Formats: sequence, structure tokens, C-alpha cells
Amino acid sequence: MTGHEQINPPDWMTSADTARLFGTLSDAGASVRFVGGCVRDAVLGRPVTDLDVATDAEPNRVLELLGEKMIRAMPTGIEHGTVTAIPDTRPFQITTLRRDVVTDGRRAKVEYTNDWVEDSKRRDFTFNALSADIDGMVYDYTDGITDLNEGRVRFIGKATDRIAEDQLRILRFYRFQAHYGQTDPDPDAVAACSANVGSIQSLSGERIWNEFSRTLIAPQPSQVFELMEKSGLLRLLLPVRKSVSRLTALAALETMVKLDPDPVRRLTALVQPDRTEASQIATRLRLSKEETRRFDDLSARCGETSAGMNDLALRRSIYTLGPERFRELVLLDWAKQIVMDPARTAEATAAWKKIWDKTANSTLPEFPLAGEDVKAAGIEEGPDVGEILEDIEKWWVEQAFRPDREACLDQLRVIVRRR
Repeated sequence: MTGHEQINPPDWMTSADTARLFGTLSDAGASVRFVGGCVRDAVLGRPVTDLDVATDAEPNRVLELLGEKMIRAMPTGIEHGTVTAIPDTRPFQITTLRRDVVTDGRRAKVEYTNDWVEDSKRRDFTFNALSADIDGMVYDYTDGITDLNEGRVRFIGKATDRIAEDQLRILRFYRFQAHYGQTDPDPDAVAACSANVGSIQSLSGERIWNEFSRTLIAPQPSQVFELMEKSGLLRLLLPVRKSVSRLTALAALETMVKLDPDPVRRLTALVQPDRTEASQIATRLRLSKEETRRFDDLSARCGETSAGMNDLALRRSIYTLGPERFRELVLLDWAKQIVMDPARTAEATAAWKKIWDKTANSTLPEFPLAGEDVKAAGIEEGPDVGEILEDIEKWWVEQAFRPDREACLDQLRVIVRRR
């Protein structure tokens, strides 16, 4: 079905950057529109971050036209027909209209086209095939607007054909169902994803985590993760023990305390692995170094907080772990207790909420010594300085942060004499 819908153009659609870019291409006779996610979210009135543009001008011609108008452009994916343009400060991804010639489940051989309908039908879901001009006219060749407004995630054409073109679309279905689905999942899509679930093993960890991490941070992930578990997808992605209930509890707690969802924190709630399993998962999903460090630390420290912590234990933990890490562990342990003892959820929530509030309002004491103090006591520059400082700080924490600077200097002198 083909249809058009006029929307009120958001600011990014009418900005000076947009006018300059679209004017440069259209003045040269090229057809140009916004496509994909930015159009989808504009129809719903959601915030937009990435701006994707399509044109019937071929990539080298796009670079030539932009260069003539002194618009900065880079051939970031020119082998796939994509150029990045930055008229002023905001980047635009410009891709030439294409049609698939050959697909192998991971990548496609394409040919350029000037047919907007043909280009739209090579995309994955109906609402991702929308395009729009700078006046806010939305072009719909797949009934995507209806699906979007009704919260239905539907493949274009036959779901099995779209998945055969790119197995990553299995993960994308669950991600979009989590963020945009308002109805029962499309049965044809679920059946096709389940039948082809084994094919995701051929995908790289980077591609898997890019989709899976965005599914994890959905506002209410429980239904989709239960669906993924039923299909066997979760077992392939994470061959360890899992608890969708714990993930659901964490998501509810994040909403209650007004904390933004985080994929690493939610992954920890879903699996809570031991250190060996955490390392294997991080390697499989190709987590970044920072993500791996956090995942390993959260996995290893789960269980270190409790609703019954006294004030001194609380202050020591916050100081040792840092406020941000401590708060994450509180939420993870809180979610775990809700799942393990649902009958006492109300009682536990009251106790944990007190811990959370104290954490949010606490100020960390400042350790009164620094490396210069150790060197002034006669220790030469080197690893000994850090080791001594760490020993004194540990002693200071054990003393409930009471020793002042002079007491800490006395402890330093004792350590130096012993050496």
C-alpha cells in the first residue's frame, strides 16, 4: 500500500544545515529525502539523534556536488554507497538509493537505482521504510505508518525472505518489538525468527552486542526477553543461567529511582555470572574494555550490599567502591532479593529505599594524605609511595575515617620506621 502523511516538520528537518545540504543536491537535479529511523521517530514525536538521508545521486556525484559548495564530506562507506556530510556541525549519512542483487545472510551486493519504492522494499520493517522531504511530507510504500501508529513490528514482505537476506534482522525484530511493539508480536515474524535462530551464530560479536545492548535498555523488557527465551535465542547468545525476572525487577527499580537504564548493568542482572562466565560472555559479545571491566566488577561484587547495612558499613562501601558503582550494586542486590523472596517485596523495598536515599545524599570523606606526604617522609619516588599510601588509607577506613591529618602522618612515620 502506498500512502502519504504530512507531519509538522521538527527543528532538525528545517534547520540551516538541512536546508544547505538538501538545497545543494536538489539544485543539481537530485532527489533527496530523510529515511529510516529519523522519519519513524519524527512520526511518533520521539527525539531523533542520527540523521540518515537517501538520494538518487551516486556517491561520487554527491561528493562532487558537496565539494563545489564547500560542504565537508567523507567517503565513510562509499563501497556501500554512503557518504558522511557535515554542512556545519551536525553529520548526515547520505546513501544512494539501492536494490539488492545478491545476498548471503550477512551482506548484500547492490546496484544503484533511482526508484524510491524499490529502495524502500529492501529494508527490514515497514516503519523503517518511511522517507520524508524537508517539508514534512512522509512517503509510505509499505503501510509502515499504520503499523507504527498501532505498535506493530512487521517485516516487509515475507519474514523468512528478509531474514535470509540478513540474519541480524532476527535480533532487530526483538529490539524493535521491545521499543515500538504495542500489540502481540506478529506471528509470522516470531515463527520466522524461531525457525532461523541458529543462523545468528555466524554473526560477529560486535553486530550482536550492537543490537542486543539496545534491546536490554527497553523500558519494559520482560515480554520480549521471555519471547527470546522461548525461541532459544537467549540460550544461544548467553549459554549460562539466566533470570528474566531479575532483569524485570531491575528495570522496575530503575524507573522507581529515576535512573537511566544501562546495558551492562542489565546484562549483569540477566545472567549474574561468575568471573569465568563473565569473561566468556564479554569475549563472545566483544564488549569494549570499559564495558568488560564494569561487567566483571559488577558480576564479582553482586551480594556485597544488603538492606541491613549499618551506617558505618554503608560509608565504607561507598568510599571503597565509589558512589556510582555502589548504587548499581544496591539495585542489583535489591532486584535479586525481590525475585528470591517476592512475599517480602514491600518490606524489602522500604529497607532498600533507605539505603538508596542514604547513598544518594552521602558525601565522601577526603583522605587527608597524598603522595607528596609519603615522599616528604623519606620514601623515594616509585611504587613504594603508592603502596604505603594505600596501607594508610586502608587503616584510615578501618578506623571509620576518624583519624585526622596529624594522626595519619603519625601512622606514616610508624610505617616508614618499620621499613
